[in-house]
Amino acid sequence: MRVSLKWLREYVDINVPARELAELLTLAGLAVEGVRNPGEGIDRVCTGKILGIEPHPNADKLFICRVTVGSGDDLQIVTGATNVKPGHVVPVALEGARLAGGLVIKKARLRGVESRGMLCSGQELGLDAGVMPPDQAHGIMLLDPDLPPGLDVKEVIGLNDTIFELDLTPNRGDCMSMVGVAREVAALLGQKMRLPETRLAETGPGAGDEVRVEIEDPGLCGRYVARLFRNIKIGPSPRWMQERLRAAGVRPISNIVDITNYVMMELGQPLHAFDYDTLKDGRIIVRRARKGEVLVSLDGNERKLAEDMLVIADPGGPVAVAGVMGGLATEVTKNTTTVLLESAFFNPISIRRTSRALGLRSESSSRFEKGVDITGCRRAADRAARLLLDLAAGVVAPGAADNYPGRAAPRTVILRPERLEHVLGVSVPPEEAAGILRRLEFQVKDGGRKLLVTVPGHRADVSLEEDLIEEVARVYGYNRIPYTLPCGATTRGTRTPRQALEWTVRDCLAALGLYEVVTYSFTSPAYLDKAGVPQDSPLRIPVRLQNPLSEDQSVMRTMLLPGLLEVLSRNASRRVADLAVFELGKIFLPSRSEPLPVEKPVLAAAAAGKSPAGWNRPGQPYDYYYFKGVLETLFDRVSIGDYTLERKTGNGLFHPGKAARVIAGGTEIGVVGELHPDVLENYDLAEGAVAMEVDFGALADLAGQPRKYRPLPRYPGMERDLAVVVGRNVPARDIIGVIRKFGGPYLREVRLFDVYRGKQVREGRQSMAFSLSFRADDRTLTDEEISGHMAAVAEALAGEFGAELRS
Repeated sequence: MRVSLKWLREYVDINVPARELAELLTLAGLAVEGVRNPGEGIDRVCTGKILGIEPHPNADKLFICRVTVGSGDDLQIVTGATNVKPGHVVPVALEGARLAGGLVIKKARLRGVESRGMLCSGQELGLDAGVMPPDQAHGIMLLDPDLPPGLDVKEVIGLNDTIFELDLTPNRGDCMSMVGVAREVAALLGQKMRLPETRLAETGPGAGDEVRVEIEDPGLCGRYVARLFRNIKIGPSPRWMQERLRAAGVRPISNIVDITNYVMMELGQPLHAFDYDTLKDGRIIVRRARKGEVLVSLDGNERKLAEDMLVIADPGGPVAVAGVMGGLATEVTKNTTTVLLESAFFNPISIRRTSRALGLRSESSSRFEKGVDITGCRRAADRAARLLLDLAAGVVAPGAADNYPGRAAPRTVILRPERLEHVLGVSVPPEEAAGILRRLEFQVKDGGRKLLVTVPGHRADVSLEEDLIEEVARVYGYNRIPYTLPCGATTRGTRTPRQALEWTVRDCLAALGLYEVVTYSFTSPAYLDKAGVPQDSPLRIPVRLQNPLSEDQSVMRTMLLPGLLEVLSRNASRRVADLAVFELGKIFLPSRSEPLPVEKPVLAAAAAGKSPAGWNRPGQPYDYYYFKGVLETLFDRVSIGDYTLERKTGNGLFHPGKAARVIAGGTEIGVVGELHPDVLENYDLAEGAVAMEVDFGALADLAGQPRKYRPLPRYPGMERDLAVVVGRNVPARDIIGVIRKFGGPYLREVRLFDVYRGKQVREGRQSMAFSLSFRADDRTLTDEEISGHMAAVAEALAGEFGAELRS
């Protein structure tokens, strides 16, 4: 938001320097990002009148101009501009002049012809090309032909000004206007504000007799005011208006368009002018767009309208996109004689979505997006009517068509002085607080031990007592609030048990060589197809986003593993084939009883390739046994002892014969194993990639089991090896269970140390070798004692599994 200091003085007396005012505004919450003086550095540039033009004798594209600057002899100036003619008044840089950017003008000879100065464009005087008329954007700036020669150009085109660049927060749409900023300045300086004049003389038939306004969707349009102007005379706006518009960054176009832009910059209320004669039956219909409707906008582009977009229509169809851009068919042209002026309140969210969908963002849409003052629509229309009369550009029909379905009682908020003091930490007298609020145009009534504050229409962001406290604080001055040290009991910050467990798990997995990653919680609806999740799985019922950034991020994840597999796939495509990653995050499952989803913590890991090799050892393949070891190490680290791994089948993500269910505390809490070949193909991963997923909430409930300690043995133990031949489908866990059951009271440990499948055993059989450790606490065991238990074990294995001893 650009604020001209000269224009600002029209509404409030300012008795402090510009830099000090900028600091006051910044401290009050209206951040001033920059202060600039447009005419700074420009010198010896005045108005000049072109008396004659003749071709350059030695150059086809140059012309010799004879120019008077009001004193002394006429000047001969060579120019290449083609938009100047005799009689034009233009900016002339004299010998020794300085222009924007530091350029110094000297007497020169151009192709043998002396040139004593330069005709200036707007850009050479520091003006943006975007605020210049199209025919002058890249040519010489043309001034009012009635201006006398010799005037200082800085005075003529408003360069003797100070411009504030404001960076406003989204809630301060009221300050996107000169009056809004003047209100703040008046409150800060203790001055009275002068409002623009809106009184006017009306003639002819009333506007209500010729204009009808219908609002089909009051939720998107809370108010629509239409005024009618007749006998319109299209022409340029006066110099003072053009000067102010340029200072605000708006290009002057014509008197009618400039009036609408001027009122928008002055009051913050966007206006739009329609050629009334192009509107069918004089009817304005505010409605949603219908399927298949299109509109040719003012920029000449055809816009396809969605059904959720708000449009201004007549009985024949849309004539404008509400709050964003008008239509070409109803544009005000030089042939326009009657104008219908729109001043309305549109739903900010609707305007924001429409503006983004059409790729159109304007000064009008940005103000509607932040919210305009619904009570000020009529005032803005009346102000435009007054300017029309002041410019003698037409006559104003009496009254207005004002459809106001969004009328609501003013909001009243209670402010307690004791609450004000408690929050700010300083005592602000109630009378001073009330005075501050009144200067900001709040209505304040004394309610005994509290203030009853009525919020004005331009401050829709104020709804709580804390909002009023903020208003008082920023005008009172944050710098007047004394510095105090916080007091109270100090405590040492510690992690909760759950947080400590999370850090332990992360440290453990990182120490085992896995890299931690963080993947998106938003994902594509098709990600479960790629991961091979069965069609009847409840994981296929995701939580959908109402406003997704894209289809690929339109649902919330119900699994972590697909995201990790994408990480492996992306790295593999970049020649990083050996990688192990993990993530401790949340999945989101829909809730039947609550509006928000259930957030379930999950630990997942995936790996492909092999671990890094060392100088004394080769890399170890990332396979089922590697992840089984990772899981066992993790459970030992977090003190979970009661767990088993059981064969898992029927899961589309994992290989049916190479995956196991993780059972702990009698409940399945996860799965570990190799990935299904189809899943590997979907992610372009090498054969043998493995993964695991564990319910972290269940793991946390089981963690921290008491550890059991035993004294060091006083007597030596005895080791026995047992090799048995069994069927290939017999798991080692079952054999170990039988050995423990029949191994006797002195059996301390059973460990599988070899599995053989080859020519030495029959087809369909395998040899499994176990190491059994025996020890007694009170004596040294004898061979006879151990042999009896070994025989019992062999007999039990033969009866249970048909096991044969292998010698």
